[in-house]
Amino acid sequence: MPGDQVTLFLSGDVMTGRGVDQILPRPGPPELREPMMGDARGYVELAERAAGPIPRPVPPDWPWGEALRLLDDLRPDVRIVNLETSVTGRGEFAPGKEIHYRMHPDNLACLSAARLDVCALANNHVLDFGPDGLTDTVDGLRRVGITPAGAGRDAAEAWRPARIDLGGGRRLLLWSVGAPSAGVPPQWAAAEGRPGVAYLPETTEASADALAERVAGEAGPGDLVVVSVHWGSNWGYQVPAEQVSFARRLVAAGVHLVHGHSSHHPRPIEAYRGGLILYGCGDLIDDYEGIGGQESFRPELRTLYLPTFDADGLAGLRLVPVRVRRMRLEPAAPDEARWLAELADRLGAPYRTRFRLGDDGLIALDPAGGDTA
Repeated sequence: MPGDQVTLFLSGDVMTGRGVDQILPRPGPPELREPMMGDARGYVELAERAAGPIPRPVPPDWPWGEALRLLDDLRPDVRIVNLETSVTGRGEFAPGKEIHYRMHPDNLACLSAARLDVCALANNHVLDFGPDGLTDTVDGLRRVGITPAGAGRDAAEAWRPARIDLGGGRRLLLWSVGAPSAGVPPQWAAAEGRPGVAYLPETTEASADALAERVAGEAGPGDLVVVSVHWGSNWGYQVPAEQVSFARRLVAAGVHLVHGHSSHHPRPIEAYRGGLILYGCGDLIDDYEGIGGQESFRPELRTLYLPTFDADGLAGLRLVPVRVRRMRLEPAAPDEARWLAELADRLGAPYRTRFRLGDDGLIALDPAGGDTA
């Protein structure tokens, strides 16, 4: 890390269950209980119809594709994703849900291949196979050296932040929380003696203040603080005013980064009071290729987020445009990168946060855009 700068890699949803699990070396049972599909291999077939044959089995790093090389070139200090799947060979299908995600634990090499540091787990799929599936997920991540956050065997574990040593006595602290607006069931809230997630019943200024108190009780003056929140609908660019107020309240209280996810495509980005708010990071890895109906959002295009922080706060932000083809990430074509850059700039404009596409193919925060106050 040059000087006191820290660069993070963040993404939205990493969904290595269902069709992705089926192409990996040790797939679990393909049975699904969905209105659209009864066999997870059907999602692989949809992707193949869209882009061509997919070898089976693929190496564990296949879904990450060229994104791994891009990350190696950009050298982030900490790597963070929202893992939206249960990692287990046990458990029963959670009742009352149409969609269930499960990756076989023997495929954990798919996650360790990306050298992830933290997986946020407070989302609407980590308990798809019940408490056994959740505890298997938490234990499996720890076994391969990835720190889980936002879920655990009880409330104390679920609300405990991930702690990553940054050197020099500094740490990154990450809290992962899930909200009902993203479909997180209230009965999934962790409690004393009950496994579950760090559940946030509402995203109001009052709940932001309560979370900020929790952060203040743990974070030291040199710590870098991230709140990863699973919230909002799957589609659409509009951010509810309540979410804006919630995120700004956290930043004003000293949170450096609000890492929002749940939408299947990018939502606005706001540089605010020296902090950063990612209202929705979109998907990164999934089995949605070949599913039609939302083409106007260009869901095949994905983004790697690399913010840099120093002692004064946000020092810069780079977005790396990628796209999915044959269930594997690859660099976006120039016209695709331009489309993502124009989207980020258009969505950020109301927040006085502007972007430009550089000659290196990366999308950069434009300092001339200003910081909202």
